[in-house]
Amino acid sequence: MSTAALGLLAGMALGFAGYFGGFWAFLLVLVLGVVGLVIGRLLEGEDVRDWR
Repeated sequence: MSTAALGLLAGMALGFAGYFGGFWAFLLVLVLGVVGLVIGRLLEGEDVRDWR
């Protein structure tokens, strides 16, 4: 899946969360998405220092 398609899906998930759940649901989905991204990259063996 391309980066653009993943960005589109993430944006749609945040949009649905914001529309149906309000600001706090939007924020929760955003934070959990970032946590999932970090954990996924760590499990793939990427070095944290290379993320800048």
